[in-house]
Amino acid sequence: MSRIVQCVKLGQSLPGLTHAPFAGERGRRIYQQISAEAWKSWMGEATKLINELRLNPAETADRELLDAKMDAFLFGPGIAPPAGYVPPA
Repeated sequence: MSRIVQCVKLGQSLPGLTHAPFAGERGRRIYQQISAEAWKSWMGEATKLINELRLNPAETADRELLDAKMDAFLFGPGIAPPAGYVPPA
């Protein structure tokens, strides 16, 4: 049976994640307040950001940028696509 959360991103009661994506407070917050569907959406956005901005998650500055974008995407007003991004045809 799926665990249901009130997803703050999508504004609906939806199946939640099966486990926290990170250790610590950030992971607990995502686990408790973000649906699996919203998390999947974030993973697509994160991939787009990494590719378009040529980010290296091993670099502290790039990780900090991704963390800020993740917070804005999941809990805030959302994020704009990277400058110059052209969606695939």
